[in-house]
Amino acid sequence: MGGAIRAVVIGAGMIGAVHAAAIRAVGGELAGVVASTPERGARTADEWNVPARYPDLDAVLADDSVSVVHVCTPNALHVRQAEAALTAGKHVVCEKPLATSVADAEHLVRQAEKAGRLLAVPFVYRYHPLVREIRDRRLRGEFGTWQLLHGSYLQDWMLSADAMSWRVDPAEGGASRAFADIGSHWCDLVEWVAGVRFTELTARLGTTVATRPAGTGTSFATAAAGPRVPVRTEDVATVLMRTGDGVLGSLTVSQVSAGRKNRLWFELDGSAGSAVFDQESAETAWLGGTDGARVLFRDPGHGSAEQRRLSRLPAGHAQGYADCFAAFVADAYAAIRGESPEGLPTGADGIRSAHLVEAVLASAASLTWTDVASAPVSQEIPA
Repeated sequence: MGGAIRAVVIGAGMIGAVHAAAIRAVGGELAGVVASTPERGARTADEWNVPARYPDLDAVLADDSVSVVHVCTPNALHVRQAEAALTAGKHVVCEKPLATSVADAEHLVRQAEKAGRLLAVPFVYRYHPLVREIRDRRLRGEFGTWQLLHGSYLQDWMLSADAMSWRVDPAEGGASRAFADIGSHWCDLVEWVAGVRFTELTARLGTTVATRPAGTGTSFATAAAGPRVPVRTEDVATVLMRTGDGVLGSLTVSQVSAGRKNRLWFELDGSAGSAVFDQESAETAWLGGTDGARVLFRDPGHGSAEQRRLSRLPAGHAQGYADCFAAFVADAYAAIRGESPEGLPTGADGIRSAHLVEAVLASAASLTWTDVASAPVSQEIPA
């Protein structure tokens, strides 16, 4: 495939803008954007400086020059839109959750395999250079056998009783909110870095704000006036997990923790050493041993090959979320060109996440330990 990959973003919200910037950052051509209405799509195209105008998804699918569709719409729309794009012969980058049920996630992966197209899911925290460094050290046996895996993912954007979002409505966001939205990121990251699979869990979910403004506003929006509706998705979650080897793990998830903006934090404790990563301080990692501890700094001149590959700036010049997203899109486009980049999250990882979400919901409903159905580790990337 010669020339720049032409991509269209479906969805004009915050995450759609992140995808658009990443497409351009890695040399892709942002061919267009589709929003909830043609009018909003045209306004967004002007804001993003995109020359083409696509009134709807059908117009995108009819354009043979478009290679990739980025699905960045509310969760309930993912399956229909991603399936339509795959059927039309487009590669798909679909926001997580890939689907709001295991059955739908599995269906999409089958469609991608049938079409011979890439289906990638942006679990982008894998792309922090020091996350790759910790994983490499685990692969080399530096930490020994795992003793305990624990951490949290904390935000505060839903703390206000007037905060609203389409994510709150199960019809648009799915039956789980906090765990499916951010707990899924923690589980994907820890399983991938530590090389484990959580095989059973027990979960408890909590809704701390009983009612919120009605409507389907964008994330991070507030509405102090107007009717209110009961909240039917969780604000917080706690999950106790066990791997197939019997190692215990624990996770706390919250979207109502004041002052915590996006704190994905994990600690992996092994028989020979420990490792800590905090997404809000992504330029460093903490490594512990019986003789003390040290702080490791991101540095393209030292460390594992993957840490060096993803370190785009000199040490001391901070990288962050946008760099992770660009690296993910670069790897997705490399896969489309026939390469096999390490750690690219694909549709199979979306299936895995759906299994975890369903297990959390089932456990919270039954108040029992629940098995997590197995899912393949990675989808075969089409040549």
